[in-house]
Amino acid sequence: MLQPVSASLLEHAVFSKQHFDREGLIVATCSGQPIGFVHAGFGPNEAGTSLDTSTGTTHILLLRGAKDDPALSDRLLAASEDYLRSRGASVVYAGGINPLNSFYLGLYGGSEIPGVLQSNQLLCEACNRCGYGEIARVSILHCDLIQFRVPLSRKVRQLRRPMQILESVDLVPNTWWEACVWGTQQRDRFQLFDKGQQRIVATASFWDVQPLSTSWGICMAGLFDLTVDPEWRRRGCASYLLGEAFRLLKHRGVGTVEVQSMSTNQAAIELYGKLGFSLVDEGIVFRKNPSSANRSARAAVSRTGS
Repeated sequence: MLQPVSASLLEHAVFSKQHFDREGLIVATCSGQPIGFVHAGFGPNEAGTSLDTSTGTTHILLLRGAKDDPALSDRLLAASEDYLRSRGASVVYAGGINPLNSFYLGLYGGSEIPGVLQSNQLLCEACNRCGYGEIARVSILHCDLIQFRVPLSRKVRQLRRPMQILESVDLVPNTWWEACVWGTQQRDRFQLFDKGQQRIVATASFWDVQPLSTSWGICMAGLFDLTVDPEWRRRGCASYLLGEAFRLLKHRGVGTVEVQSMSTNQAAIELYGKLGFSLVDEGIVFRKNPSSANRSARAAVSRTGS
């Protein structure tokens, strides 16, 4: 699930970002030729108005031609850590995940940045050798819209009359950080509107997974946010909203929907399973030298709506 990288795609997904720091992109060379690189960076402060350099991550580590060179991988990962700590990081992760998710969207991972893909053996093995521990897993799920059928349970049928589906396209970012993450991507938001109470009770947000889905030869939409008002949970709202959104997306030529969820979120996994999603890969969130005293760090890595 890694898009072949070119200079133009790196410009789009990495270099053009306002907060890109060239010091965090570390290149290994041999006889003047690049043979690998690692990229380290930071996430936002709580308000999403600027960077918070107390927590950083290694976004990606690549070797030329997928060369198997453990020593070089380990040296690059160590260089990434040195950069992060030199900027003030006291907590160091490996792999991008919300909110450490502003680089490589559309090039790596799918609908969101899921930590380190389990299929990415290069970085997974380097983390295991260099004192990182797994603190969370992300399930990556696909739904084939060609085979999809709108759910027709009793709960869903009861929502048809009092509810209305609203759609908004090309959403305006709410914060500086949201603009950093999504500024160049087109997003599509579907909302479930209660006509009686005149309010929104559920929201599902998608984006066109480009250019990654093009390299796969399919048209894919990524579901990156799903929220339901607490008063309306367990009443079929999510199934109804997603069913209607999938129907409209399918009509527009979308063949597959991807969603990612923390593997411990059984309610979400069960919902997606009922809608026809199946597991295609997993992401692993690594942290340097995790311990029981650092459990609070898990809360810092959030999966909005998943």
